Amino acid sequence: MKYLVIGAGGTGGSIGAYMTEAGKDVTLIARGEHLRNIQKQGLKMETTEKGNYTVQPIKASDMEHYEEQPDIIFVCVKGYSLEDTVPFIRRVAKESTIVIPILNIYGTGSRLQEKLPELLVTDGCIYIAGEIKEPGTIWLNGDIFRVVFGVRDPEQLRPELFEVVKDLKDSGIDGVLSDNIRRDALQKFAYVSPMAACGLYYHVSAGEVQVTGEARDTFVKLMKEVDALAVAMGVPFLVDIVATNLRILDTLNQTASTSMQRDIYAGKSSEIDGLIYEVVRMGKKYGVPTPTYEMIADWAKAQGFV
Repeated sequence: MKYLVIGAGGTGGSIGAYMTEAGKDVTLIARGEHLRNIQKQGLKMETTEKGNYTVQPIKASDMEHYEEQPDIIFVCVKGYSLEDTVPFIRRVAKESTIVIPILNIYGTGSRLQEKLPELLVTDGCIYIAGEIKEPGTIWLNGDIFRVVFGVRDPEQLRPELFEVVKDLKDSGIDGVLSDNIRRDALQKFAYVSPMAACGLYYHVSAGEVQVTGEARDTFVKLMKEVDALAVAMGVPFLVDIVATNLRILDTLNQTASTSMQRDIYAGKSSEIDGLIYEVVRMGKKYGVPTPTYEMIADWAKAQGFV
């Protein structure tokens, strides 16, 4: 199948690199100096698992010059850039194209499906610790690399989705076709949202939350609030979410941080609305107390983080 990956950051760039290495037909959509460096010298990967290497050649383009019709589109942009992808997807997709959003924000697939009613849009999430180190270079600072995706309606299940799983696994990526993507996406959210909130509030990376102390205690409180939301939403987790996410956290490089933190520190647009403020709104909607989220949200707004 022909794959298109919109966004070449830590998520999309890593998917594109691993699948290209495995001989899959993948094109990355990037922009600016990052795109120019990829086109000129390949995509450099710095990893804790596989060492440092360069994937070259690797297909990369900007939206304006991409002229193929993909079978599968992975959408790997930040939540605030999602709307910008819609006209492009409409232009390049064929009737059978499947769109798989891989974003941090919960419920992205449903929102994108409303914009693209003529296509099948799944939901999806990813477990990875990666970022752009510099233009043309991705840094993966952890060993976990899992892509989970699935349809919200079982009647939408198509054979191509099983082929995506196979292609991901062929590429060294743990591909999972979920039978309850609403729960599984919320489970991922139950990690990234508390970690982003905790990391921002204490201005810390993973290492400071890996040890006993106030930051780790707050991380646990935030996870428990999302756990209560999951119950109220009718998709209770099938695992001990605190124990599960602490195991994930404790495998990360001590310098790992969330992209929301990095964007805020750099003065850029961030996903804070979907990762922190939205949880407070969800708590009010479902009648679930979220005192720790409310405390951090109030603090963040006082800092001008919007």
